Amino acid sequence: MPITRPRRPGLIIASILVIAAALCALYVWTVLNWSYSEGERAGYLQKLSKKGWLCKTWEGEILLSSMPGAIPERFAFTVRDDAVVRQLQSAMGQRVQLSYSQHVGIPTSCFGETSYFVDKAVVGGSNPVAPSGM
Repeated sequence: MPITRPRRPGLIIASILVIAAALCALYVWTVLNWSYSEGERAGYLQKLSKKGWLCKTWEGEILLSSMPGAIPERFAFTVRDDAVVRQLQSAMGQRVQLSYSQHVGIPTSCFGETSYFVDKAVVGGSNPVAPSGM
C-alpha cells in the first residue's frame, strides 16, 4: 500500500492568499509607476486642498482658457510631492504650467481622486490668450 500524506488545506489557502496579495501589490505598483499618458496644461490655479476621510490627498484645479471670452475648462489634478504642493500654495490665483502623468486603473481613491498626477509646476509665464499689452 502506498503511503499517503495528510492534506494541509490551511497551507494551500495561505499560499493562495499570499499569491493573490502579491499580484494585487504588483498591479498597484504597476499602475502607479507606469503612466498611460503624459503632458502639460497651463491655466490659473483656482483650488488646492487636502481631502479625504482616511487617505488625505492634495487635490487641485486650474481653469484653462482657449480664447478670450470662452468659457474656461476645469482641469482637476492630484499632487503627491510636498515640494510641488508648497510651490502651488504660494501661486494661488496665478497662472501655472503643470507637467502631469495620467495613471489609469488605480483601484482606490487613497492614491488620489483623479488619474492626473502633477509632478512639476512652473508659476507665471506668458498668457497666450490675453490681448497684447497686458
